[in-house]
Amino acid sequence: MTPTTSAASRPRTTGRPHRSPVVGWLSVVAVMLGIFSIVTTEILPIGLLTSIGSDFAVSDGTAGLMMTMPGFLAAISAPLVTAATARIDRRTMLGAFMVLLAFANGLAVVAPSYGLVVVSRVLVGVTIGGFWSIAAGVADRLVPADQVGRAVSVIFSAVPLGSVLGVPVGTFIGDVAGWRAAFVVMGALSVGVVVLLLAVTPPLPPAEATRLSVLGGLFRRVNIRFALLLTFLVVLAHFGAYTYLTPFLEQVTHAGPELITVFLLTYGAAGITGNFLGASLVARRPRTGFGAAAALLGGATLLLPVLGGSKTGAVSLLFVWGVAYGAVPVASRTWFVKAAPDAPEAASVLFTSSFQATISLGALVGGGIVDRTSPSTVMALGGITAVLVVLAALTHSARGLTWPDGNRR
Repeated sequence: MTPTTSAASRPRTTGRPHRSPVVGWLSVVAVMLGIFSIVTTEILPIGLLTSIGSDFAVSDGTAGLMMTMPGFLAAISAPLVTAATARIDRRTMLGAFMVLLAFANGLAVVAPSYGLVVVSRVLVGVTIGGFWSIAAGVADRLVPADQVGRAVSVIFSAVPLGSVLGVPVGTFIGDVAGWRAAFVVMGALSVGVVVLLLAVTPPLPPAEATRLSVLGGLFRRVNIRFALLLTFLVVLAHFGAYTYLTPFLEQVTHAGPELITVFLLTYGAAGITGNFLGASLVARRPRTGFGAAAALLGGATLLLPVLGGSKTGAVSLLFVWGVAYGAVPVASRTWFVKAAPDAPEAASVLFTSSFQATISLGALVGGGIVDRTSPSTVMALGGITAVLVVLAALTHSARGLTWPDGNRR
């Protein structure tokens, strides 16, 4: 018997009511802005790591806890919150999570100690787990069937947009007005997204009940297990290195704050390109897309310690890295959904949990390494880990495994 809930196996008759395509796309944009706000808030400390650490007199590795806490909490909250709220309108839940994000940003603004900043990051983690799990699977309920692919690409473009706009702009604001000002801006943006979501997104009654037993059943599928392995390795490689990119650029490239902002903008712009190129490729060839992204990411991070002392070398490799990682979220999500087409929300929960847990682990492992060695070592180890992703994808191919639709690519 296929390990899915009976609700998941029924036709999703409530999924796509008739409505104006313009309203549908406005809803897609609202969800995208919600993910943009979350992603930017989550990774904002990367650009502010040094200034926040200095303000509270903690090391770079300890400051990296701001990246560790949200991911761990997101991984835990994704299945628990999604299951607990399974019968609540999804629009209501999306709005509630954005209100929580606004509160978390406000808490960071007024935090008198580093401990309270960490508490605010816990709340960010709960928001990530709940919002992502729902948002990753709503595109097919907002736009016509022939536009779902583009809608997914738009929603996930929020991930590189968080890098191309959020982190560099946040870093600039932090340099000019202090790191707390960056969180003020993110809090205001979160409130704006709440208003937009409630104004343009139609009611989204639950189309399926995602129970914890359903999630456990998915682990018996070999393609789900490969999705978990590939996601774990590639996100570990990326965030283990990327979390400590600012110290690397300061210590190895000898770049100042203004140039670091330019470098981060370059990385983010490349990420947007990678997102749309990756979406096109992985829709047809998930394995090829995942392997190519990992190969580029591994090559860039392995070469950074060698060529990153040059500003030209550093920015060139960051561009390659950005293109590569831009394809990763959509590649991972596509693999999960293709592995469990009969349980899309459950697949999105596993995608969110695995992705976010590994962000935390990557930041934690990278912090331990950078405190004991150097940012260059973190980059090299990230590259080696990315190579393992390529080997895992080749193993999937060598075993002749197929998707439920029979596609072998």
